[in-house]
Amino acid sequence: MFIGESLVGDGNEVAHIDLLIGPKTGPVGTAFANALARQSEGHSNLLALLAPNLLCKPGTVLITKVTIKGAKQAVQMFGPAQAAVARAVTDCVADGVISKAQAEDFVIVCGVFIHWDAKDDVKIYQNNYEATKQSIQRAMKNEPKIDEILSKKDTAKHPYSPK
Repeated sequence: MFIGESLVGDGNEVAHIDLLIGPKTGPVGTAFANALARQSEGHSNLLALLAPNLLCKPGTVLITKVTIKGAKQAVQMFGPAQAAVARAVTDCVADGVISKAQAEDFVIVCGVFIHWDAKDDVKIYQNNYEATKQSIQRAMKNEPKIDEILSKKDTAKHPYSPK
C-alpha cells in the first residue's frame, strides 16, 4: 500500500488530496469497492473519468472529504475535480511514476476537498490536478521519508493549527 498527500493553492479553491494506492486484491482494493458500494447522502463517491466511457487507470474513486451541500458543489466535484484527478493519474502513468503493469493491477482511493464557497472552476481543476500528481509522486517514492519527518517535527507549522 502506498500513501500520498498534498495541499495546493489557497482560499476557497484550495485542493487537499489524501490518497491510497495499492493492489486490487489488497486493502486498497477493498476500500475502493466499499467506496463505490456504500454511498451516503452528501457523500457521492465517483470514478475518475477522462471523459464519459473512458475511466483512468489505475481505476480511481474520488471520495468526498466534506459533505456536498448543494448542486454547485456537486457539479464542481463531478466536473473540474473529477477531470483533474483523472488527468493527473493518467499523466503519472504516462510519465512512468506508476508503471503500466501497476495501472492494470492497482486502484486508487482519492479523498478530495471542495470548499462550499469555491467559485473558480479553473483553479479547482489546476489545484486538484497538481495536488493529485504530487500525492501520487510522493506515495510511489514513499515520501516523506521518516528522517525528514523527524528532522522537521519541531519546526513544521500546520496552516490551520492554532499553535
